[in-house]
Amino acid sequence: MIPMDAFSTELVIDIIDILIVSYLLYRLFSLMSGTRAVHMFIGLILLFILSVIASWVNMIALNWIISSLRTVWVIAFVIIFQPELRRALAQMGQNRFVSRFVSMSQSKGVVPEIIKSVSSMAEKKVGALIVLEKDMGLKNYVETGTKIDAKVTSELLGTIFTPPSPLHDGAVIIQNDRAVAAGCILPLTQDPRVTSALGTRHRAALGLSEETDAIVVVVSEETGTIAYAEGGKLHRKIDLNTLREDLLKSFGMVAEEKTPSPATS
Repeated sequence: MIPMDAFSTELVIDIIDILIVSYLLYRLFSLMSGTRAVHMFIGLILLFILSVIASWVNMIALNWIISSLRTVWVIAFVIIFQPELRRALAQMGQNRFVSRFVSMSQSKGVVPEIIKSVSSMAEKKVGALIVLEKDMGLKNYVETGTKIDAKVTSELLGTIFTPPSPLHDGAVIIQNDRAVAAGCILPLTQDPRVTSALGTRHRAALGLSEETDAIVVVVSEETGTIAYAEGGKLHRKIDLNTLREDLLKSFGMVAEEKTPSPATS
């Protein structure tokens, strides 16, 4: 006879096991929700259910076919869901507590220069794409551009993004208080729910924010409006005060004074 204590322990472990697996499946499905991968994910779940049923009712031929494919499933899963898995692992590896204190000291002098530059470019309708690195490294994206390694100033950013500069179409990536590269290529968002009205800069900003914890500031060349992307969300048509406060908040700092914002369309 199994002791009640042992039975209770096993029951608790089974419940915890089911809850953990359910949460992991939910998180994975949430990451893929709205993308083309969600249909493939549902298909794999159906195949798994079919394999369980085939094994349960002893369907020998079907069970043999599915069992033979199991070794391929892991490789296929990694290949098919590579972007989603990379994003999930990246989010798991983020440490907000550490990044709060690291970023606060590194980016203290950068935000005012960015605000000053964005204000000037928005008024002149000069398109811009500015990436602020946080806890996750952006080495892969830095290597797609031209390395400059210069201290961030509003004059530098204005010079880079003002045509006919050869680097004005790409993104500037900022690490700590330095612009490490310009003309960088960012991944475009693959979310089909994104409106077709968004231009390439906004799609690139959203795409990078989906894969990393970086903040990407965008100035529209057509309208001069300001936006920024963070955590897979795009905040559009914001004023300079909102941008400044949100950047400071994201880097663990407190806004001290407000910046006059020009009228934007």
